[in-house]
Amino acid sequence: MSIKLASVTIVAAAVAAAVSTVSLTTPAQAQAKEKCYGVALAGKNDCKAGAGTTCAGTSKVDYQGNAFKAVEAGTCLTMELPGGRKGSLTELKRDVPA
Repeated sequence: MSIKLASVTIVAAAVAAAVSTVSLTTPAQAQAKEKCYGVALAGKNDCKAGAGTTCAGTSKVDYQGNAFKAVEAGTCLTMELPGGRKGSLTELKRDVPA
């Protein structure tokens, strides 16, 4: 009987150790996103692409300033884009189709 108890204790300890190391970040940290305007490729934006558009996938040009993409929180302003463009946490007036 003591061998079974020792086996159960070892298994329980192993499971506890595995569970404690599975995730070092909370689910909220792993899923934290922010709207980043001016970084989406044409037709690849998340919802909102300015007047005359409906929602996701409706941006007309690459890096359209009034279309956003949800990105990992804290990364929008540091993204490096072609032509010296930068992402923004608010809508931009650049690269907006006429």
